[in-house]
Amino acid sequence: MKTWIDGRIVDAADATVSVTDHGLLYGDGVFEGIRVAAGRLFRIEHHLARLTLGAKALGLALPRPPGELRDIIEQTVRAHGEREAYVRLVVTRGVGPLGVDPTTCERPGLFCIVGSIRLFSEEQRQRGLALITSSHRRPSADALDMRVKSLNYLGSALAKLEARQRGADDALLLNAHGHVAEASVANVFALRGDVLSTPPATDGCLEGINRAAVLEIARSIGLEVRERSLGRLDFLGADEAFLTGSGAGILAMRSLDGRVIGSGERGPVTARLASLHRRLAEREGTELIPAQAP
Repeated sequence: MKTWIDGRIVDAADATVSVTDHGLLYGDGVFEGIRVAAGRLFRIEHHLARLTLGAKALGLALPRPPGELRDIIEQTVRAHGEREAYVRLVVTRGVGPLGVDPTTCERPGLFCIVGSIRLFSEEQRQRGLALITSSHRRPSADALDMRVKSLNYLGSALAKLEARQRGADDALLLNAHGHVAEASVANVFALRGDVLSTPPATDGCLEGINRAAVLEIARSIGLEVRERSLGRLDFLGADEAFLTGSGAGILAMRSLDGRVIGSGERGPVTARLASLHRRLAEREGTELIPAQAP
């Protein structure tokens, strides 16, 4: 695992941040999780655009322009040297005195981590995920807009903890109106017939980069795509359901709250979308880590 920090690339174990960084103390900052597939960064421009918008929403000045941030990411990916990897680019409010006031931080912090990530085992990927409905609710957009990918993931962490304590793989989070927002760290989709539905961002989900890619692919194969409010019943009554995310990829949901979804296995449409999504990732963007000659 490699980390870019303070203008140099080091092993992750040798990278340190100050204990008075407000990103650590208060979750004040933004980040992006980016997939490296077949040696290529997937939709890096989309990730940097989202990072820029999130920083603007927080009144946080990016320490480098997007072009330089991309260079930092590419340098760190090359230093890591693996064709399948995960990038975490982090911008914090920076070091400051104790107290939540962001104006006391002189300059933002920046670091980039590249390593492997394994959110789910191969067995879980093959059989599909068992989900529960979390008792933790997503706040409404007027309280905390989840389209900002901030460093505060406490709600997601608690939902994941609840799922694991109840013997499930992951959790669905509902908003204050009882509509499904997303899973703990992934967007969710429900398929019924040839209609693929996913919650709108206004219901409390992140506008995922992979979510957008799946919507594009779904339209290209003739599915009707709808962004609409969904409840638990929409997933229980689905023919297929799945999650998407940079870290998760595309994973089928086999059950919700102990009730089987569809056949209880990864369905053919989910499998096709996963295959097409992988092919898209393998051909988009600059190849940073070439395949080794046989």
